Amino acid sequence: MPILENLWIIPLLPLLGAILNGLLGAKWSKNLVNSVALGSTGISFVCAIEAVREFLAYYEANHKAWVKPFFDWIVAYNDARFGFDLQMDQLTVVMLLVVTGVGFLIHIYSTGYMAHEEGYYRFFSYLNLFMFFMLILVLAANYVLLFVGWEGVGLCSYLLIGFYFFKKSAADAGKKAFIVNRIGDFGFMLGMFLLFRTFHTLDFNPLFAQAATMQPDAMGQFGTLTIACLLLFMGATGKSAQIPLYVWLPDAMEGPTPVSALIHAATMVTAGVYVVARSHVLFTHAPSAMYVVAIIGCATAFFAATIGLVQSDVKKVLAYSTVSQLGYMFLACGVGAFGAGIFHLMTHAFFKALLFLSAGSVIHAMGGEQDMWHMGGLGKKIRITFYCMLCGTIAIAGFPPFAGFFSKDAILFAAFQHEPAGKVLYVVGLLAAILTSFYMFRLIWLTFAGEPRFDEHKVHVHESPATMTAPLSILAVLSLVGGWFAAPAFWGGKDYFAEFLSPVFSGEEVAGGDSAHQLEWILSGVAVLAAAAGLAVAWRMYSKSVRRGPSTGLHKLLYNKYYVDEIYQAAIVGPLVWLSRNILWKLVDAGIIDGTVNGVAHGAAGIGDVVRHAQSGNTRSYAVWVIFGALVIFAIVFWPLLHPAVVGGVR
Repeated sequence: MPILENLWIIPLLPLLGAILNGLLGAKWSKNLVNSVALGSTGISFVCAIEAVREFLAYYEANHKAWVKPFFDWIVAYNDARFGFDLQMDQLTVVMLLVVTGVGFLIHIYSTGYMAHEEGYYRFFSYLNLFMFFMLILVLAANYVLLFVGWEGVGLCSYLLIGFYFFKKSAADAGKKAFIVNRIGDFGFMLGMFLLFRTFHTLDFNPLFAQAATMQPDAMGQFGTLTIACLLLFMGATGKSAQIPLYVWLPDAMEGPTPVSALIHAATMVTAGVYVVARSHVLFTHAPSAMYVVAIIGCATAFFAATIGLVQSDVKKVLAYSTVSQLGYMFLACGVGAFGAGIFHLMTHAFFKALLFLSAGSVIHAMGGEQDMWHMGGLGKKIRITFYCMLCGTIAIAGFPPFAGFFSKDAILFAAFQHEPAGKVLYVVGLLAAILTSFYMFRLIWLTFAGEPRFDEHKVHVHESPATMTAPLSILAVLSLVGGWFAAPAFWGGKDYFAEFLSPVFSGEEVAGGDSAHQLEWILSGVAVLAAAAGLAVAWRMYSKSVRRGPSTGLHKLLYNKYYVDEIYQAAIVGPLVWLSRNILWKLVDAGIIDGTVNGVAHGAAGIGDVVRHAQSGNTRSYAVWVIFGALVIFAIVFWPLLHPAVVGGVR
């Protein structure tokens, strides 16, 4: 059976795994839960590989994306149709392999990491459900179906962040992620509504074909396309944790470490980058929106990197690193280098998943400890974890020949050439690269070097089981070789990754002149020097004597994350809670609505109380009331006859 013709099989398998484990997993053994969870995602990965093979053969013969409508989902007025339509092109290929491949490795890792946790079956049910929604998101052929996956991964994020729901901080973090994402999703929906009003369709191919023929908005002009792109980007800032909606992601580290690796490093948080890249036809016709994307991405890359400099929680450092690296991806999209942005998305999935899973292995070895100041000396005790995490660190810092060097270099090169303000974007991006190298090697030295800063009699450090170290080793290899698709470009050859994506983003083969090639060599050298500078400073500060420095004003500012959460609490959350409690609840709900209903009820009860006293049980009282009632009826009936006017008329 051709998988390409039945593409729905790929997301269906994880959905079946989620349903089976969710409904029956409580009665199953962990081995059976593992078989369902890993089997569904593993077979989905194999099917994805086969679908990619079939698509490449199809594209070679037809030179177009593969799109297939399976059934009508929503049919509205004026023949508006929103179907369960799936598609595959070169961009889908990259996302599909990243989601299924990295997702499968993290599922394997989770069997070891979560082995002694309560709610084991529930965890894998949520994890499978996330895979289903993420696959729907990347395979969708229209914005409506994409939005189903978009909201679905938000739901799964809430469930997985709050997995330890008896822990208040985890429950609060889940709610925070859900609410902040809903703010962004509101803008995303408005963007979809505006696109439908303009193009009368939300299917990618016809919508983009119409948009391609439109006159681009001028810089500074806020036409329909610019507004629609800004609204879509508002959704992306929520899902991909950019300023000002990034605040949920660091708190999301309350979830289990495999959740951090899968959802908040490798897949879900890249959904915003994917949507911007998928909508590149719209964004290239809205230069003002592109400029906003570039500025927000660049600012986020630097801003989050400064916070990561002083964090002591190993997962918090990686969380702010994720926010920063996502900023690089948006910087690439904002300067029109969509291929470079997706390239960094892919390499980031490798080395950031590796870093998070390695951090989980460290936490596992330390019995749950996450504070780097209470670690040290682990490099000799958990060597596999150490070498794997070192590979991820070298990759994210941007040293050749690791993957992060090639993708980050492509972004900085594109930013340098961009007008306007390309040089400023480049400099800020370069500064963020220096900070990245510093805080990552700081993490390495605080965690693995020096003497142990914990009680070795109480903490029995041990290497993780093979179910955890095997995925680490595979991701370490991918972090090394994942960037080699672009490596030939440094020696005058082809950037195979950019060439592969060119039918999606330009339709032309990627080419470059000798001057551009020479400039890239220079900028690459500068980037390597920047990474080396960050490494040197970290080595100087932490390699020999590891101790907490003085808590200066700047250190407090960075450690407390610029007090952004406190500002949001005082300026937004607090007033909204006060408004909800005192106006909407006490005045409107309790005072007006409940007051009206309760007033009617009390009035009826009062009347009933008065009337019930007439039922005294006294026969003489009843006789009096009968006579009184008869007189009243007699008066009503005969009063008109006794009225003077009537009497006078008779006369």
